[in-house]
Amino acid sequence: MKKLLYFFSLFISFVLTAQELEVTGKTYNPSSSINDGVIELKVTGGTEPYTFSWSNEETPLASKRATGLVEGVSYNVVITDAAGANVTKVFKVETEAITEVFNGAMTPAVGALGSVLFWDPFAALGIYDPVAYADLKRISIPDWSPEVQNKYVLAKWLKAEGEKVNRGEAVAIISQDKGADQTIMSNATGTLKHLTAEGKVIYNSDNQEHVIEQGAHFFAEVQYDEPLVMTHPNGDPITKGIPFIVIWLVLGATFFTFRMGFINIRGFKHSLDLARGKYDDPDAPGQVTHFQALATAVSGTVGLGNIAGVAVAVSLGGAGATFWMIICGLLGMSSKFVECTLGVKYRDILPDGRVFGGPMNYLRYGLEKRNMKGIGKVLAGLFAVLAVGASFGGGNMFQANQSFEQLAGQFPVLVGNGFWFGIVTASLVGVVIIGGINSIANVTGRIVPVMASIYIVAALAVIIMNIQNIGPAFSAIWDGAFSPSALKGGIIGVLVIGFQRAAFSNEAGVGSAAIAHSTAKTNHPPSEGFVALLEPFIDTVVVCTLTALVLIFTGMHEVEGLAGAQLTSDAFGSQISWFPYVLALAVFLFAFSTMISWSYYGMRAWTYLFGKSKRTEFVYKMFFLVFVVIGASVSLGAVLDFSDMMILAMSFPNIIGLYIMSGEVKKDLGVYLKKLKANQLYKKKKVAE
Repeated sequence: MKKLLYFFSLFISFVLTAQELEVTGKTYNPSSSINDGVIELKVTGGTEPYTFSWSNEETPLASKRATGLVEGVSYNVVITDAAGANVTKVFKVETEAITEVFNGAMTPAVGALGSVLFWDPFAALGIYDPVAYADLKRISIPDWSPEVQNKYVLAKWLKAEGEKVNRGEAVAIISQDKGADQTIMSNATGTLKHLTAEGKVIYNSDNQEHVIEQGAHFFAEVQYDEPLVMTHPNGDPITKGIPFIVIWLVLGATFFTFRMGFINIRGFKHSLDLARGKYDDPDAPGQVTHFQALATAVSGTVGLGNIAGVAVAVSLGGAGATFWMIICGLLGMSSKFVECTLGVKYRDILPDGRVFGGPMNYLRYGLEKRNMKGIGKVLAGLFAVLAVGASFGGGNMFQANQSFEQLAGQFPVLVGNGFWFGIVTASLVGVVIIGGINSIANVTGRIVPVMASIYIVAALAVIIMNIQNIGPAFSAIWDGAFSPSALKGGIIGVLVIGFQRAAFSNEAGVGSAAIAHSTAKTNHPPSEGFVALLEPFIDTVVVCTLTALVLIFTGMHEVEGLAGAQLTSDAFGSQISWFPYVLALAVFLFAFSTMISWSYYGMRAWTYLFGKSKRTEFVYKMFFLVFVVIGASVSLGAVLDFSDMMILAMSFPNIIGLYIMSGEVKKDLGVYLKKLKANQLYKKKKVAE
């Protein structure tokens, strides 16, 4: 008996050992390109099937192979068998190229900075649940796209309204003018709801309301018994939070709008008069005219965000995101007024005529005036460091990188020649920036009106070509803003997407524009504040809105799986076949003007940190030109992401200072308006009324 028990225990031990879950893995670095690492697992033992929970969100639960990984970064995977046994493994794809080293080192830094910028305070306080839930699944016309030219009719319902249906079960038959009838299967299990009556038209490409309407191609929906958590391919829940950086920028803009008595509205006419030179005093201190300062600052904000960023916003948030984008742009005008007024007030003009101004000055000396010298120096130093980083990255390498990709996409001869493209671009940038702010202002004063005019005229042409869609388009924007579908994140989700795109595009509250505006010829700081408030209007209310309207008027806002500059290019191309080539050149001009403006922003931050000598300025300019070449010729991934985030991070020290000094600006504004009303300001005789 004892022997039998002994052998039985050995047998059980052997069986358990044989079934133990064992996992081994291999890592591959197939090329010197970044973000193409591979991890492949081999699993033995346990009970099949296995699930693989990767820390990489894009790897499906059923996949034992993860691709597109960042080299030099650790990835976790939890392997679980059908019996519930699990093993956790950690892998890292080793770096080989220097670009992979930089990218791998910066990826954790991007995550750390992103956790601050995109932290959701409301979710952290438990005010709401940021997890995205799906309560229904909509059923659409098979293989539908905005370009389809056909008429679809719901010929017959196979399942009644309110009936329970299973995934894969036939629910309807639809007929079409061009093609045979189709039997449509349910794509989910739940309760069926009819969106189109039997015998009625589902979608007709000749009906412009259908082309514009959000979701016109859906004819039924299946209501889940319980809302389902929406997940990434790896099983992690999808969250739709309210980023702290958006709250920070929008709250600041809203505060300044009320604090300055809606200066964004009541000061608009006077700002136009200033921009067109009505009050330009040739003997006033400064280096450039009001218009040139405006053009330089606008060139720093009007760029890829207006083309690619708006497409992302509209594809994610629908037509309704356009409305909130406009509201945020209008609020941002007040932030620009405050920061640019202070930029002029606290500027420093050297005997040789060079001007040093911007947030570094007003944060340091404005707060010092309030016995807050220590805080002022810290905020000014932090801003300067962030501005230098942002100028090399988001204001330089990112622009060179993206403009090369856009041009190479339209002109194949450029493919693989990023280095030479960078050399040519750096040479063009160098010719301009070596000459200083006067040279930069002269170039932007010519380029900005031309490139903006080309883009605006093309957008208006597309809109006029589809003018019959104006009613449905504005209905889609209004309805989408206040009653969006749950799939778009609801009203809060659409609002956040619209606000986020506007705040990221016009940089109101970031403080960068105050550096350019501080060089303007004026004796009255608030006058430059008035000029500056036109920036968010031009950038967001005009250019961003026109991009959104082109997407909506052409129906391209309904395209799934495509976003960014390509979506905008396709929208223009659907009406003007040759325009994508012009758009690619416009993207280059946008990027070029952004680079020369940001070279000045970064240089002023650099001289604040390292001294105001011309030699110091020259060293910065050489570094800047080297980074143009690097940006165009090398994929830097996380390096660009981090430096782009630094632009947003500049708003933290800047807005703190603006809050503290807003009372001072309000007082100066009151004095200025009294002089304006009493006709005590310099006015050009040739345009005097």
